[in-house]
Amino acid sequence: MDLTRIKNPTFLKQLNTEELELLAGEIRQFLIEKLSVTGGHLGANLGVVELTLALHKQFNSPEDKLIFDVGHQSYIHKMLTGRTEQFDTLRQYKGLCGFPKMTESEHDVWETGHSSTSLSAAMGMAIARDMKQANNYVVPIIGDGALTGGMALEALNHIGHEKKNITVILNDNEMSIAGNVGALHNALGRMRSAGKYNRVKDELEILLKRIPAVGGMIAQTAERVKDSMKYFMVPGMLFEEFGFTYFGPVDGHDFKDLEENIAYAKKTQGPVLVHVITQKGKGYYPAESDKKDKWHGVGPYKIDSGEKIKPANSAPAWSQVVSDTLENIAGKDERLAVITPAMILGSKLDKFQEKYQDRLFDVGIAEQHATTLSAGLATQGMKPFLAIYSTFLQRAYDQLVHDVCRQNLNVAFGIDRAGLVGADGETHQGVFDIAFLRHLPNMVIMMPKDENECQHMVNTAISYNEGPIAVRFPRGNGLGVEMDQDLKTLPIGQWEVLKQGTDAVILTFGTTIAMSLAASEFLQKQGVQVEVINARFIKPLDEQILHDRMRKNIPILTVEEAVLKGGFGSAILEFAEENNYHPQIKRMGIPDRYIEHGNVKELLEEIDLTKEQIVVELKKLLAVSNDKQKRA
Repeated sequence: MDLTRIKNPTFLKQLNTEELELLAGEIRQFLIEKLSVTGGHLGANLGVVELTLALHKQFNSPEDKLIFDVGHQSYIHKMLTGRTEQFDTLRQYKGLCGFPKMTESEHDVWETGHSSTSLSAAMGMAIARDMKQANNYVVPIIGDGALTGGMALEALNHIGHEKKNITVILNDNEMSIAGNVGALHNALGRMRSAGKYNRVKDELEILLKRIPAVGGMIAQTAERVKDSMKYFMVPGMLFEEFGFTYFGPVDGHDFKDLEENIAYAKKTQGPVLVHVITQKGKGYYPAESDKKDKWHGVGPYKIDSGEKIKPANSAPAWSQVVSDTLENIAGKDERLAVITPAMILGSKLDKFQEKYQDRLFDVGIAEQHATTLSAGLATQGMKPFLAIYSTFLQRAYDQLVHDVCRQNLNVAFGIDRAGLVGADGETHQGVFDIAFLRHLPNMVIMMPKDENECQHMVNTAISYNEGPIAVRFPRGNGLGVEMDQDLKTLPIGQWEVLKQGTDAVILTFGTTIAMSLAASEFLQKQGVQVEVINARFIKPLDEQILHDRMRKNIPILTVEEAVLKGGFGSAILEFAEENNYHPQIKRMGIPDRYIEHGNVKELLEEIDLTKEQIVVELKKLLAVSNDKQKRA
């Protein structure tokens, strides 16, 4: 079949099992070929080919609402809804988004990039359906990893209480980004091994009630027996206790099994959960055999061997530098404990785990718990280091406010993927953490200019005993600088002058240092001397430097790869106002909108965060400043 000719999924209703199996094979081959060039979430999508085909055959999208939790497993859904031709642009600038996107298709009814949101969204849609007296199906598709999120459990509780007609598809592949952990994961494991349990209550009651005179009594007795037997047949019956009718486990790669169970679920009143067992990476041996899930999200690779295509002699990843530093410190400080919310591989903590298994705690997709767990550790004199992506730390804001900062506890945060992350797009851009951390009392925030400074900042964070402290660092690889052998502790709040200058000053940090230095050097050739300062402590500010520069009344340009609203530049404006200074100040950073997916360089150009624009803004500042001096 020419997959590019697919415009909507209605054609699936005419296909038999053999034809569906052929189509599934073609889709897998297409994904393997396309993603070898563009990269993307390969493993998750290869695992849900049959499931997605079966769902679109049994339901009528977009009238029926298919809600993909996390959304990285929606590639087949995109193909079946007319977007196959766009896969050459997947996750590229102005191209096809790697997650569901309402502006792309009416079939994308919910946008997501974070896990555990689908059940709450489904409940909202089901309530709206019933208020409007409609009769469409609402079908959230959630993974076993996402089900560990507290929000998902809150929604399960509400759905079971309200008894709304919702068909939950539990895609159980025993993995999220890495292997799942926790008691719920273990309970699902027992369900997998317990054999199939299908509710046949309606058929059984009809059969028994046909027996003359005693049929009704026998049916009631059989119901009690059935309710007792289910605890033996499926250990725990967690979902039944939540108020759901449970179907499963279902073979997620068997069309007959899938369609039979989905069809029966559609006939069942109230909330239903269909427990589907799938294999992540199905149909591509390198991904199938991957036990550490390195094929969750991938860059370009060689199809035949599965070998990843990476630049030769690249510098170590920022997250690897952090992990190596933690490993170094752990050998000297027995109080160190590292916490991660299901991101051992993403945060490059696998080597640390092998060496210090009893000092690394993977809590699953549970960022709120991870944060307060860290706070609890800190109350007992331990040194918790929470390794977490910037975009996921957003989910633990109340815990930051209430449990960590309010109690002024010694929790260190390693904030990975700070700044623009590129291909994963707006749900993953780590551009808000400065704004939501900076206003919290007691919090210290820093960002390194290179890997060497990064290792010293990690050491500083672990050594700090005055409250919470965060080290933010970008996605990708470092600069390849020489590393000091001995770790240092940086003076809290002390900045670093990188380039001298008397005409204007750039205050910047992290990823925007290089473009700021380049702009200063460009202007130097034109006779303009611009100072560049590594404002590596975003909070507290280096007040000595600020007082000195503001008394001189020279123009100040702040540059940050983070949101301008409430960001570092705002802190400089606040300092000027609080101390009655009136220098010319201009801020550059992320504008007040969500930044979509694309190459980071292209995104920076789109928002005018470049060396060239820094030059333009400095010239404007200098022109205004010179004009003021002439008038004076």
